[in-house]
Amino acid sequence: MQEGFAIRQAEIEIFGHRGASGHFPENTLIAFQETRIAGANGIELDVQMSKDRQLIVMHDETIDRTTNGSGYIKDMTYEILKALDAGSWFHSSFSNEKIITLDEVLEWATGEGNHLTINIELKNDQIFYDGLEEAVLNLVQQYHLEDRVIISSFNPKSLQKVRSLHKTIDIGYLIEGKPPDTVEIAKQIGANAIHCQEVFALSEKGQTARAEGLLLRVYTVNDTNAIERLKHAEVSVIMTDYPAEFVKSSAKKKDNRKTQGV
Repeated sequence: MQEGFAIRQAEIEIFGHRGASGHFPENTLIAFQETRIAGANGIELDVQMSKDRQLIVMHDETIDRTTNGSGYIKDMTYEILKALDAGSWFHSSFSNEKIITLDEVLEWATGEGNHLTINIELKNDQIFYDGLEEAVLNLVQQYHLEDRVIISSFNPKSLQKVRSLHKTIDIGYLIEGKPPDTVEIAKQIGANAIHCQEVFALSEKGQTARAEGLLLRVYTVNDTNAIERLKHAEVSVIMTDYPAEFVKSSAKKKDNRKTQGV
């Protein structure tokens, strides 16, 4: 176990992937609110940077897929972005949903009774956003949320920079598939978790990571039948588009184990 870090829990936690994005438009405030209402443990969201250096919560580098606009976020000011419809692409009933900033999310996260963990993915593996790491960390510290935030990215150099700027914040190294050097890179950059797909978590490489003291957080799992096998693999977090269903299923399985005396 790396010094300064601790295992968060024995029971597997449920995070809403881009919020409750199976039923609501992704990365919107309603998707995050519904994740909280469902009783999940956290949300995962994505951060880009606008032309005027605002931290924009959106997965894609362009606004084409999830708004009624077109173009790159990096080329637009927030004034332009916030006027767009960020919900109708999902369903006409969400036409009032807007693009939001990380500032808005963190302000919401400090509301009474809100204890969700916030997994912030830095979307800097396709476009270089100068100063993205500093801007995100400064905002997290402004809201005093260091102990409730996870910073993740597919870009190990970016995460290494995060670690140089903040010695204890939770860092998750994002991967796809089963890269052979995953554990070595995660340890080199000061990560304390690997954010991976199920194929890695259930592999020998995944168990090597666990043996080295690295947490496993698995994305994007939408079949509740995976809960037991991921629990058996000592996964810490499941990220899903359907947090309500996973919370209910996880609670049911836990009750069944109690009934059976397990």
